[in-house]
Amino acid sequence: MFTCSCVIYHFIVSFYYRYLTDVTTPEEIQKAHATGYIKAAKYYPAGATTNSEFGVTDIKNTYPALHAMADCGMVLCIHSEVTGPSIDIFDRESVFIESIMKPLVAEIPHLKIVMEHISTSDAVDYVANHAPPNVKASITCHHLLYNRNALLVGGIKPHFYCLPILKRETHRLDLLKAATSGSDKFFLGTDSAPHERFAKESGCGCAGVYTAHAAVELYAEAFESMGKLELLDNFCSVYGAQHYGLEVTTKMITLEKKEWSVPKRYEFADGTVVPLRAGETISWSIVDGE
Repeated sequence: MFTCSCVIYHFIVSFYYRYLTDVTTPEEIQKAHATGYIKAAKYYPAGATTNSEFGVTDIKNTYPALHAMADCGMVLCIHSEVTGPSIDIFDRESVFIESIMKPLVAEIPHLKIVMEHISTSDAVDYVANHAPPNVKASITCHHLLYNRNALLVGGIKPHFYCLPILKRETHRLDLLKAATSGSDKFFLGTDSAPHERFAKESGCGCAGVYTAHAAVELYAEAFESMGKLELLDNFCSVYGAQHYGLEVTTKMITLEKKEWSVPKRYEFADGTVVPLRAGETISWSIVDGE
C-alpha cells in the first residue's frame, strides 16, 4: 500500500483550455490569459482526431497567437500528428516532429509546450534529448500498457482505437522507460475519451479510449512493471503542475495492491461507455482519498 498525491482532479478545477483556430488573434490570447483561469491553449491539426474538424490547417497561421502565448507564459498543448492523406497513420507523429515541431521551436524558442499523449520512440528521443527544457510531453496509461496488437490481432477491437494510434512494442517500451525515468519532461496525460458504445462499435468508429474510471490504478500497473512505483507520485502530481505554473496539490490518495473487476460498461448520456479492461481485472485499487 502506498500514498500518492493526485493532480488529475486538481487540473480540471484549476484551469480551462482555449482551443486554437486559424484565426485566433494575439488579442484573444491576452484576454484569455487576463482571466486568470485559462492557462493553456490546445492545438489540434484539422482532422487529427475526433471533433477536430475546426482545428488548425497550417501552424504558421497561429504564429502571431503563439508569440503572444510565449510572452505571457501560456502553455501550448499539441496533438502532435500531421494529417495529410499521403502520410501513413503510424508515421504521423514522427513526421510532425520534423515538419512542424522543430520549425515551431526554432521560431518561438521560449514557448512552453506539451506534446500531448506521445506514442513513439521518436517523440521520446526528441523531448528527452533534443528539445529545450520548456518542451515536455504527456503519456497515456493505454500507450504505456498496450501496443497495436491489442487493436488488431484476432479481429479489430474498436475500444482500443485511439489517436495517436497504438504503435509497435518497441515504441511502448521506450514510452515506459521515459515515464518511469524520473525525468520531469514526462508526466501524466490520460486523454480519456468517453465515447458512447454505438459511436465506437460502428462502420466508422471514432477514436478514443475511456480510462477515467481507473487511470491512476492503470498507471500504477505500468510503473510497477518497471519496479518504479516510488516515481509514480511525481509523474502523476508534480511535473505537470510545475510546467503549467500551478500549485502542486496537497490532496492524497492511497493505492493498495488489490485486484478488482472492471464493469463491462458504464451508463453514459443516453447510452453506455465501454471502459478499458471492460470485464477484466485491474491489480491496483484506490482505497482512500481526500
